[in-house]
Amino acid sequence: MKKILFVTVVAILLVIINNLIRSIYDIWQKKDFVTEAQKELSFQKQEGQRLKSALSYSKTREFIEKQARDKLLMVKKGEQRILISKDSEEAVKKEKVQDPNWKQWWNLFF
Repeated sequence: MKKILFVTVVAILLVIINNLIRSIYDIWQKKDFVTEAQKELSFQKQEGQRLKSALSYSKTREFIEKQARDKLLMVKKGEQRILISKDSEEAVKKEKVQDPNWKQWWNLFF
């Protein structure tokens, strides 16, 4: 009788210990999840702060003036607008005179 009682108590204790270990493991995983969520939250707060500062800067007069000058090509009174096209830059690159064929071979070998 004592042996059956002992085996029953040991089995019950093993089940309890097993459940406790599972609970501890679940709590540990949830703790990791919470720390990851806190890191993500702090990152999102920083991103929100950066966006708020960008929004406040975009409402300033300097930003509006810079955008009007750069994108809309507006100028102040008394200023002149100068446009530099990409075609003129390409023309400067093409102006390089090509050496005669015999000179290119000469430079290749010597």
